[in-house]
Amino acid sequence: METNKKLFKDAKGRNYLLPFILITTLFFLWGFAHSILDVLNKHFQETMGVSKTESAFVQAVVYGGYFLMAIPAGMIIKRFGYRAGVITGLLLYGVGALLFIPGGKLLSFPFFLFSLFVIGCGLTCLETAANPYVTVLGNKDGAERRINLAQSFNGLGWIVGPLVGGLLLFSDNNSNNNISIPYIIIGIVVLCVAMVFAKIKLPEIGNDQKSSESASKEDLSSKETPSLDKTQATSLWKSRTFTFGLLALFLYVAAQTGINSFFINYVTDNAGISNRTAALLLSFGGMGLFMAGRLGGSWIMTRIKAERVLQHCAMLATLSMAILLTGAGTLGIVAFFVCYLCESIMFPTIFAIALRGAGEHIKQASSYLIMSIVGGAIAPVLMGLIADMTNMSNSFIVPLLCFACITVYAKKTRQVYNAKK
Repeated sequence: METNKKLFKDAKGRNYLLPFILITTLFFLWGFAHSILDVLNKHFQETMGVSKTESAFVQAVVYGGYFLMAIPAGMIIKRFGYRAGVITGLLLYGVGALLFIPGGKLLSFPFFLFSLFVIGCGLTCLETAANPYVTVLGNKDGAERRINLAQSFNGLGWIVGPLVGGLLLFSDNNSNNNISIPYIIIGIVVLCVAMVFAKIKLPEIGNDQKSSESASKEDLSSKETPSLDKTQATSLWKSRTFTFGLLALFLYVAAQTGINSFFINYVTDNAGISNRTAALLLSFGGMGLFMAGRLGGSWIMTRIKAERVLQHCAMLATLSMAILLTGAGTLGIVAFFVCYLCESIMFPTIFAIALRGAGEHIKQASSYLIMSIVGGAIAPVLMGLIADMTNMSNSFIVPLLCFACITVYAKKTRQVYNAKK
């Protein structure tokens, strides 16, 4: 493994620490946007009288935006570069957040869903640009470590989201208008960040496996042709590392989103605590461990291969979901916390492993990987249906099956790379 000093340097000694720091700020912004949804889910159930299945559409519209916007986002990045993708994403994110101002007056559930869809489209552009970008900001052997480190700040956003949402939406003097406040603040912040990125320049980095001259030719060619030709697409889809990674990422996001969506429902039903306390547990307990896991994961991967870490974490997460199926009270909260710690490294690790099989098509591959985030639109609705028909505990069979499949994926990936040695 390379040393920390080499983590942000490429084979030619170029240092990308500053671009890494700038891009990493974006990870916080979309972490906040996702995590506050978990509070909105329960809030809409109580203030607008929607069912668990209907409230799950809060996640469905955001993650549905990933599916619809991923390819256009990839084309923007391929044609105009990473910075254009970042700015486009920030503008959509900011506009969607500010739509909560009229939304707070209308108090229309469909209008809130539309606003969240716009935010989801913006987040798609941000993730399509930022996730692959941090993997190439230095030595290629440090890709998994860099993306886990950057995703640690995403974890910080996951802490702040339910904290802010819980304090505002579940306060004693709660007003429906409070729902607009966090979105007004984040909308202004995001648009200010967009102005900063509009003023700075980010290095456009080609594939590390190419020479600088070849990379320049690729960039020039990409400006002329915004999509892969048939031969290139075929070579990408023949990579088992990429295609299996695509499925694993779909399952991971499905599991994570489903768990987050109904954490508050589960612990209030089974542990007898208030909504506000549940939101604080989600923020400092679950999301705190989530962030700690990503920081620790980046360090652990300097000593243990990423595929092995992924396999063991997926096994523990599967066991945690099995405990939740029993309807456990306090033990269920502990199981949640174990799961948050274990799932923390999964998204960035699966993403980086999948990109190993992308070769020179890293930008296009990233678009497809971001499309797989649509799993987050499906699992909450499915879990909501199970909960409405039976009980909340039974719905956690969905993330259990997802983590079990990820365990198999990690094991198979280890076997593939061990065979290559």
